[in-house]
Amino acid sequence: MQLGARWAAGSPPHRGVPAALHGEIAAQEAAHPRASAWTLTWLEGRPRCALDDAIVVTLDRSGAVVSRAVAERGEPAGPGSGSPASGTSREDAGVGDTGFGDTGFDDDDEWLR
Repeated sequence: MQLGARWAAGSPPHRGVPAALHGEIAAQEAAHPRASAWTLTWLEGRPRCALDDAIVVTLDRSGAVVSRAVAERGEPAGPGSGSPASGTSREDAGVGDTGFGDTGFDDDDEWLR
């Protein structure tokens, strides 16, 4: 089991953050100087570092570093997120009047795609 952690923006990344993410974390801190803290969580064995619920830095299935802005509702923005920009609506993705979308829980595994 891997536990998550929090650390202040501008401080060195928590010791649990893989070194592969350190450069992107520094770049996102430079791009968001008013940010206050990072949160490290683990999903399916992969690190997920969120900067004030605005940016998520993680590793994709192949181990490449991925950085995405998070939409207001806590959903990743961009391709594969179900946003209009990706060309897929939430209804097209199988979330509509019935099913998971009605439970009030965010589907937090969109970053895996």
